[in-house]
Amino acid sequence: MSAIALIPARLESSRLPRKMLADLGGKPLIIRTLEAVRRASCFDEVIVVTDSAEILKAVKQHGGSAILSSPEHHSGSDRIAEALQSILLKTVYDVVVNVQGDEPLIPASALEQLAALFRDAAVQVASACCPWPETEDIHNPDRVKVVLDAQDRALYFSRAAIPVQRSDSDRPAERFLHVGLYAYRPARLLEFTHLTPAPCEESEKLEQLRFLHHGIPVHMLRLNEPLPSGVDNPEDLQRVRGVYGSPSSLR
Repeated sequence: MSAIALIPARLESSRLPRKMLADLGGKPLIIRTLEAVRRASCFDEVIVVTDSAEILKAVKQHGGSAILSSPEHHSGSDRIAEALQSILLKTVYDVVVNVQGDEPLIPASALEQLAALFRDAAVQVASACCPWPETEDIHNPDRVKVVLDAQDRALYFSRAAIPVQRSDSDRPAERFLHVGLYAYRPARLLEFTHLTPAPCEESEKLEQLRFLHHGIPVHMLRLNEPLPSGVDNPEDLQRVRGVYGSPSSLR
């Protein structure tokens, strides 16, 4: 089974401008993510897909592969789908894994487990989840929840506190935190960009709901614990720099 990892990397970010080029221990954030993804043994190729000539240059300077995409895309899925069309003209892959460019601490084992789900021919789209952490506020809309069926397929994703725990219920609600990793059969990813957005997708601002709306199952990899958080804001950047070292300490 052949697999490719595509890493969407947009230069501008509302909460942390130009974060993909932020220094992490002497290398840009996007390069640290690229290195982390390369540690996974499941990939035949790893490519950064970006809207920025600066990011493209940085990746190539560090010996990586990168593709320049349109700046008009509204999601990472749309961005990597554009790149995939040109990649498939040269090489056919069984699985495409989407890893966000701000995930420098992503464990190789999680990527390998996600790709392995596709040994089952029935799996067309996959993502990941873990048991709801006790320290997390179930009402936090930034932490996406997912409800699973008996075959570990997603029934629904939401920013709301699902499933609801009724006061007269003796059984504790089984809650899962969605982990933002995605993998697809190439045909399904290309199809995604042509599907009509779902009403629930528009209200929740969760693009994965488009698959469910159109009857495409999303198989969920159950992880034992949450993955290390990505870099969304200045506080996250400082936290991750504690792993790699500060820029000043490595000059």
